[in-house]
Amino acid sequence: MYGKLSGWDETIVALATPPGVGAIGVIRLSGKKAFEIINYLFPSKDLNQQPSHTLHVGYLKNGQNILDEVVVSLFKAPRSYTGEDVIEISAHGSPFIHQQIVEACIKQGARLAKPGEFTQRAFLNGKLDLTQAEAVADLIASNTRASHETAMHTMRGGFSRELSNLREQLIKFSALIELELDFSQEDVEFADRTQLYDLINTLRSTTDQLISSFQLGNVIRNGVSVAIVGKPNAGKSTLLNTLLNENRAIVSDIPGTTRDTIEEVINIDGILFRLIDTAGIRSHTSDSVEKIGIEKSYEKIRTANIVLYLFDAESETPADLQLRISDFSNENIKILPVANKIDKTDERVIRKRYADVDNIVFISARENRHIEVLKEKMLDMVLAGRVQTENTIVTNARHYEALKEVKKSLDDIKTGLDNKLSGDLLALDIRRCLHYLGDIAGLITNEDQLDYIFSKFCIGK
Repeated sequence: MYGKLSGWDETIVALATPPGVGAIGVIRLSGKKAFEIINYLFPSKDLNQQPSHTLHVGYLKNGQNILDEVVVSLFKAPRSYTGEDVIEISAHGSPFIHQQIVEACIKQGARLAKPGEFTQRAFLNGKLDLTQAEAVADLIASNTRASHETAMHTMRGGFSRELSNLREQLIKFSALIELELDFSQEDVEFADRTQLYDLINTLRSTTDQLISSFQLGNVIRNGVSVAIVGKPNAGKSTLLNTLLNENRAIVSDIPGTTRDTIEEVINIDGILFRLIDTAGIRSHTSDSVEKIGIEKSYEKIRTANIVLYLFDAESETPADLQLRISDFSNENIKILPVANKIDKTDERVIRKRYADVDNIVFISARENRHIEVLKEKMLDMVLAGRVQTENTIVTNARHYEALKEVKKSLDDIKTGLDNKLSGDLLALDIRRCLHYLGDIAGLITNEDQLDYIFSKFCIGK
């Protein structure tokens, strides 16, 4: 399908575990010379004669020099990750030992693997499609439950099945349309236009769902940027410390204590929130350093996914609060008003005072009161409900852009049907739609594009 890539026939080697000192390190070999190389380095038995998926303990030697006592795992083609002969050497976790083993393998005819080359070979040998291969990188980078489950769903073929289903249904009609072109002089229709209408509407609905899931996918993959803003001494640093459950920011009764932004990360129900404690915002200050801090606060506000507007529940008037909310909303900033310091007065009075303000949360950052309610509200603002891992969530920008082209093609097909276009014109739009569906799964991919995609992987994977 792709022809022979440069270095395709060569045996590759790399450290598959992170570099550094640890209990063990795994060196991986893949290619037609993998068993030849390991037999030279592991002379105690002929591993060619051993069954696949077996483990063997012994000394690894480079000539008369013992490199280490290791465990060798055998995976014979095609029953391996890459579809080639694969050897994994589990050695003690010394970087010096790892380097010695890799150099010995290279001396016997292997070469150092490029980033992502093992997974690239798995893709080229049909062990994974491109969406599954890309999910491997997402799985390695996952640092929350939600990102892990989303990557697992894609790697196990969830997204691929949806794409395959879309593509197969469209191919059937494409074939019938193409058949009509062969009998164009007979004025016959093999493709039922009513059924094609129904199919296009179904495909558009599915594609819209996948496209709309990308916003959630971005949240799951990259986290949520949350700017904590408000007037000086509103309790922003106290709230940051309470959310983190540690004294990260300096807390003082002196207004303007926070001069620079402080960023920390918390995990709320599997989603990462990047909290940014900003300098207090006020109109007039003679302190030049504080002015710079306020300017940085406005920069963070403009780039944040959510703004927590924290205010003193005793001193802020409902009118001033509504004006502030309106200012944020006019700039398309997603704001969550948070009334702080409710411990200083009767909470029922405070709630009644702000009864006309929508979507408000009442807390005491100092006393850790209603902080869990605040966390739930933050989660609801980005998820609008729990993540359903059985549904496909698009997290990859390449997939997102291709899906937008699929939607555009489907819209063109529907327009063509509405205008009763001839089969040859409909066929062009259908082919374009099939092209972009194939592009996502890697059915239509050039070598340069593959090299770019897999270059973002770590070496050894």
